[in-house]
Amino acid sequence: MKIGKKRKNNNIDKKKFKETINKKYLKNGSYSAAITVIFIAIIIVINLIIGKLPSKYTQFDISEQKLYSIGEQTAEMLKDLDKDVTIYQVAQSGSEDENISKLLQRYEDESDHVKVELKDPVVNPKFVSEYTTDNLSSNSLIVVCGDRNKIVNYNNIYESSIDYNTYSYQTTGFDGEGQITSAIAYVTSEDLPILYTLEGHGEATLDSTIKEDIEKANMEIKSLNLLTEGSVPEDADCLLIESPTSDISEDERDAILEYLENGGKAMIFSDYTGNKLENFSAIMENYGVTTADGIVFEGDSQHYAMQMPYYLVPTINSAEAVSDVASAGYYVLAPYAQGIQKLEDVRDTVTIESLLTTSDSAYSKTNMNSDTLEKESDDVSGPFDLGVSITETLDDDKETQIVYYSTANLLESQVNQMVSGGNEQLIMSSLKWMTDTEENTSVSIPSKSMEVSRLTLTAYDASFWKICTIGLIPGVFLVAGFLIWLKRRKA
Repeated sequence: MKIGKKRKNNNIDKKKFKETINKKYLKNGSYSAAITVIFIAIIIVINLIIGKLPSKYTQFDISEQKLYSIGEQTAEMLKDLDKDVTIYQVAQSGSEDENISKLLQRYEDESDHVKVELKDPVVNPKFVSEYTTDNLSSNSLIVVCGDRNKIVNYNNIYESSIDYNTYSYQTTGFDGEGQITSAIAYVTSEDLPILYTLEGHGEATLDSTIKEDIEKANMEIKSLNLLTEGSVPEDADCLLIESPTSDISEDERDAILEYLENGGKAMIFSDYTGNKLENFSAIMENYGVTTADGIVFEGDSQHYAMQMPYYLVPTINSAEAVSDVASAGYYVLAPYAQGIQKLEDVRDTVTIESLLTTSDSAYSKTNMNSDTLEKESDDVSGPFDLGVSITETLDDDKETQIVYYSTANLLESQVNQMVSGGNEQLIMSSLKWMTDTEENTSVSIPSKSMEVSRLTLTAYDASFWKICTIGLIPGVFLVAGFLIWLKRRKA
């Protein structure tokens, strides 16, 4: 009897145990389901929050050229933007250029005043005709602010050149930021600066690259013949004099001086001619500078390139006109430059700042028929300035501003390419310093190259690496091999 009762109790315990286990699994399963639902809800909420964040915090530009990133100049301009701008990307839905779309998103994220819209020409066939009669390529842009608008053609965003090995066009640059920023500056500015270029004295033609940069900065370029005009026009924001080969007349000299003495701005280049341009020189002497005889040679191998001591690599000083270039670490190449010397007798109201300077070892070679590149007794000792900025404070809150460079080779595209755009940056920074006002700010952003960047080496650098590759590195391996051989021989 006792044994039977015990078995009955065992059966009851097993049943209760089974029910307890089932309840436990059910409870744990409910907890798991609840946690899963909560986790999914959290993920959805996080995605919604991230979706509302600007793309600059959620998308990272890992492209080598930073194609859809914007620079400091653009960011600063967008920060100060106080007018509503709409950018229309003209492309069929699904065929948008990814680089352009991502770049436009950056503009929209940076400013509440910028709005980007996609306009499908198939859905809106008459939209483009409201702004232009030209046929626009797919992914072209139309930038609009009020009654002003500017077209940014797709062909101007991507730069290309012909490869003569394959006779096909290769994409060489992406100018998305430069073109879009320029267009925004254009449609939001009421008065655009005018740059007059002096002609009639054998001046060089403005290099196409620099000309495009100036136009991208929304400066209008006009020619000026002072013999027919008689004076510098009143609407001139800056006068460009590019290396005259013959002298200006006395009347022209007086007209230029009158313009400058009334708060004018001028960018002036000169080249060695072997002849004295008295009236031209009188303008520079009026503002405290002159040029040394001859062409500057460098005695310091760290300040010239291509094994040629007259291909100068000057120091870029942190003066206001070129401070951006100096801080960015660019090189500048100045071939066949003359030395600029500051006169002792200059008005107290005139301030002269050095922009480009040679080393103390530089000298100006006066005998162009000399058989040696070394310094001779008649040569003028340095150091020299190769570029200066000149300011003079006038009455009525006016200020004269001049930037003077002693070689026009700074403007040449081939020279500029040797320093990966350093000369280009120098020129545009100088122009910006003179033409920017509270009402108008010129912005010219260079194209982002999609080619291999050039490595700028001074003569000193080239010699150093030559010694390393030809002598030092092989020498290390020879010594190491000899020591190993000696150790094994003793063993």
